[in-house]
Amino acid sequence: MNLSEKLHNSMVSSPNTPFIFENEQYTFGNIDIMSRKTAAFLKDAGVKFGDRVALQMPKSMEFIYFHLSNMMIGAITLPLNTGYGAKEIEYFLSDSGSTFFITYRENYVKLKNVLDGLNIKTILIDAAADNTLFYLDEIKQYTPIKPDFSAKGSDAAMIGYTSGTTGRSKGAIITHDNLVFNMEALEKTWRWTNGDVLLHVLPLFHFHGLGVALHGALNAKSKVIMHKKFDPMRIWDTIEKDKITMFMGVPTLYHRMVQSWHKLKQKPDISSMRVFISGSAPLGEKLFYQFEQITGHKILERYGMTEAGMIASNPYENTMRIPKSVGYALDGCKIKVVKNGSNARPEEIGNVYIKGNNIFKGYWGMPQKTKDSFTDGWFETGDMGYMDKTGRLFLAGRSKNMIITGGFNVYPKEVEYILEEHSCVDEAVVFSMEDKDLGERVEAAAVLIKHNCITADDLTAFCKDRIAHYKCPKKIHIVKQIPKNAMGKIVIDEIKKLL
Repeated sequence: MNLSEKLHNSMVSSPNTPFIFENEQYTFGNIDIMSRKTAAFLKDAGVKFGDRVALQMPKSMEFIYFHLSNMMIGAITLPLNTGYGAKEIEYFLSDSGSTFFITYRENYVKLKNVLDGLNIKTILIDAAADNTLFYLDEIKQYTPIKPDFSAKGSDAAMIGYTSGTTGRSKGAIITHDNLVFNMEALEKTWRWTNGDVLLHVLPLFHFHGLGVALHGALNAKSKVIMHKKFDPMRIWDTIEKDKITMFMGVPTLYHRMVQSWHKLKQKPDISSMRVFISGSAPLGEKLFYQFEQITGHKILERYGMTEAGMIASNPYENTMRIPKSVGYALDGCKIKVVKNGSNARPEEIGNVYIKGNNIFKGYWGMPQKTKDSFTDGWFETGDMGYMDKTGRLFLAGRSKNMIITGGFNVYPKEVEYILEEHSCVDEAVVFSMEDKDLGERVEAAAVLIKHNCITADDLTAFCKDRIAHYKCPKKIHIVKQIPKNAMGKIVIDEIKKLL
């Protein structure tokens, strides 16, 4: 299946569906026409089938046009975080062999030395510069192409680079089939319809905001309200004013929404809301219950990754959502937990493997790494977890973050949950440090709800009362905040540098 054809058909069959970006009114029909005009522009600029086209752009309608038009041609979108610096951009562009780079003037000036050393054409969306092609208003003058949607389902639609919180980022080749199957599975699981109104506050450079939220809304023909940036106070106001039914966020956003709720003089009417969805990082049990207490909604947590899109989701039924679990495998995806080469028993922690039509094609330019990542057709996610007797998945953290201390295995997530049970702890992260005696020792960083609410020693004692002593942190650091990347994932290396 061709994703761009499917989204095109959806938009032309519901041309009047509203799409509102920062109070500017658009429709699905407008987006389709501008995407086809942009495709004509890109073809004229020399973009061909299979070319990698990198987008490092602010969240904007232009980002959407370029992404959709790029796939129409059969080229491959490479979305890049706007926070990446020159060295990172040089790696991504050279590793992917990108032939076009679309960005804005200010960024171009910062990256000019890097770009001059690469065989790449730059398209600016906002102003002129030497040796570039220009976007500006000239695209509006183009005649919309009649796309042939030449890409097959097995062809690449996107390359998504892994977050790279540790080690070298790898480019996951995501096909049209991967995206379509995933999109349709989510439509069914989350009961997404053309009666929904999605509030979109996520960055478009990340799969959560692009492959899940944007593609999903266009496919379901649901109205979209898109904000350029996240503002918790504005979220509550928008939900009431625009009768929002769906919201997607990461735990950090939900945490800030809870904090802002308590500052509101008048609580908003959120009766229109159907579902709050969380992903991209683990959702803490305390936050799950805090949010339920103030809103009456149990956040629907799901599980995904760059290489597979969405893998599992808690059930749509509110009563069946539980904290600490990411739910059940989506349609078309299988999950198994392996320990010591065999399928783990229920409740037994092991390595999480997945298989299905949502799994990526391989790592760009890394055939051996691709081969090593699969065993008998099953992809090793790098996550640790266990399944209960019903097949519900619980995650215990990344396998590379598992701590072996004195010969005992410690799963950081288990200890983090214990620490966050304390009423004084807002957030905690558990990690390893080298130890001459134990090999690795368990340490933790904790953010307190109030300054001096509890001492590190008292928090250690609290932990020892609840789990085995070897699992308890040898040292707990009280910190003001925990370093995270753009999507709310904790960056362990940054924590260690900080301490």
